[in-house]
Amino acid sequence: MPTTSNNGQPKPKGNAAGFSQYFMKDLISGFLVFLIALPLCLGIASASGFPPIAGIFTAIIGALVTTFISNSELTIKGPAAGLIVIVIGCIEEFGGNGMTGGWTEADAMAYKAALAVGVVAAIFQILFGIFRAGILGEFFPASAVHGMLAAIGVIIIVKQIPVALGVAASGSPLHMMQEIPTYFTQMNPAIAAIGLTSIAIMFLWPLAGKQVSGLKKVPSPIIVLAVAIPMGMYFNLTSEHDYVLGSNTYHLDDHFLVDMPGEMFGMMKDITFPDFTALKQPFAWKWVFMFFIIGSLESLLSAKAVDLLDPWKRKTNLDRDMLAVGVGNCCAAFVGGLPMISEIVRSRANIDNGARTRFADMWHGLFLLLCVAFIPMFLHLIPNAALAAMLVYTGTRLAHPTEFMNVYRIGKEQLLIFVTTLVAVLATDLLIGIIIGILLKMTIHVLNGVALNSLFKPFLEVQNVDENTSLIVAHQSAVFSNWIPFRRQIEQIGLVQRRNLIIDVSNAKLVDHSVMEKLEEMEQTFEQEGLHFEVRGLDTLQPFTENAHAARKRGLATVKRITVVADESLREMLENEFVRCGATGYTTFPCTGKGLTQLVNDDDSNPNQYRIEVIVPFAVCETILGYLRTEVLPKYHVTTCVETVEVVKANQFAPVTQEIQVELITPHS
Repeated sequence: MPTTSNNGQPKPKGNAAGFSQYFMKDLISGFLVFLIALPLCLGIASASGFPPIAGIFTAIIGALVTTFISNSELTIKGPAAGLIVIVIGCIEEFGGNGMTGGWTEADAMAYKAALAVGVVAAIFQILFGIFRAGILGEFFPASAVHGMLAAIGVIIIVKQIPVALGVAASGSPLHMMQEIPTYFTQMNPAIAAIGLTSIAIMFLWPLAGKQVSGLKKVPSPIIVLAVAIPMGMYFNLTSEHDYVLGSNTYHLDDHFLVDMPGEMFGMMKDITFPDFTALKQPFAWKWVFMFFIIGSLESLLSAKAVDLLDPWKRKTNLDRDMLAVGVGNCCAAFVGGLPMISEIVRSRANIDNGARTRFADMWHGLFLLLCVAFIPMFLHLIPNAALAAMLVYTGTRLAHPTEFMNVYRIGKEQLLIFVTTLVAVLATDLLIGIIIGILLKMTIHVLNGVALNSLFKPFLEVQNVDENTSLIVAHQSAVFSNWIPFRRQIEQIGLVQRRNLIIDVSNAKLVDHSVMEKLEEMEQTFEQEGLHFEVRGLDTLQPFTENAHAARKRGLATVKRITVVADESLREMLENEFVRCGATGYTTFPCTGKGLTQLVNDDDSNPNQYRIEVIVPFAVCETILGYLRTEVLPKYHVTTCVETVEVVKANQFAPVTQEIQVELITPHS
């Protein structure tokens, strides 16, 4: 395996030598990530119906335990906004209400029940890691996963808007979406001032950072705390009192602030143990699988995303990482912590801050431990509305309109799966929602000609090209649901046996969007291992859109044929201009004939005519027609005809690069 990055620098290793060699870089990054993680851990825990300190427990355990189990060098383990929905759903089904209106006995019992659910889910994660089942994260189709994450973002937003406005609210996501105007009419003005100001900072500070480079180094959550805490002190939130604004009276007290223990021993008293008797309830097992499936999926996706961002392109062992997350979750749930995953936002910040090894994660956990041990009263001054603002921003990033546009560019069928999954999650729950998205994708595959027997089983033919290279020919289909055995074959022949691979998909009826993405990932993996990976036959399949990751289907592609009849003196000019516009070739031949005027006047045919034909994609056709309309037709007598035709290989007619165009127009002597 290569020991250097693409730029030739040695890859930092998370061992004793790496600890000392990169001590300062990891320490600084760990501190900066701690500044971001601190408010987010508190906010995620509160939004999940857990005591705020539970988020800190999880981050500390994730940093101090998983660092020494996983080989992922740059991921930060801790609570994530994407798990809020399943945790608060579990709390509510066990009779809690997420501390709406204060911490009650029902909340405490639901909290202990959720911890028991977390322990069992963590055991499943450990078993998956031990038995190397982390690859199951490859099963879920990309559009359904993104739809689920977008739904989580919407739910986070609608759940946190009332908190940011100082309004007690609960209910299903769709019901709460309908009630948003009511929340604004019922808002507590002092709390809303803090919440709305914090939301404005979260959205505007990154924009300001683009204009002033120095601001970019300061995380927006820190600015929110710097503004929100003084505002809370100004409104005297630590003391119970009423105030009058207009004709209305509003109440303020410290339940609008983060509930924290007063000192280190108080934190120790907040350690809560699971109530395993809750597992006697049949519905508890639904939440066990929700914690396990959604938490594992998010963690695996985040770990893979961080690998792509790693400047040294180090590869995480996903089975080992799953084992680390499972052990961390088991420890966290036993002491009252939230579920944890490999968290993408903090991991990205870790990379941007210059971390080199996994010890940056450890340092961020140690800083969190020191913070809650020595300055817990400072944390108690943080308004909940400020934390809600951070989560609203996080939810917006998950469900941003650009997500819809990105999916649409890949294909209309992908947008249908994305939106269907999103709506299904909002109307039901995460598990049912993503199952609906998966079933819809399978239905679309069948409608596109995929045989039922190839939905889950790939039909592969393996051939040896030479002593170093093998060829895998895919028949029937290469789709998300049969990708796992397909991938195992690729790994066994290529990565285990250390052979170059050629994947031929020309005989497949369909290669879906998920597999297109995964084939690209495999190419990067082989490159990192010093091996060659090539995909052939894509040019024989027709892409649903022009996006590189679009699904491809066997069939004829639709293009345009432009036929132009003009005087011979225009031939060279038209040929060169058509190539300049993007045509990959042309056909010309002399012709004779008569037009309407010649027929009426009985003139002789003009022998100096030339017929020029080009076959081009739709976009190039519009460019050529624009040129003809503006530059040719007003000056010359030219006949133009446009037809829609079908071709076997559409990529043969894709626009050529500017360099090739120049060479075609002005060939070398």
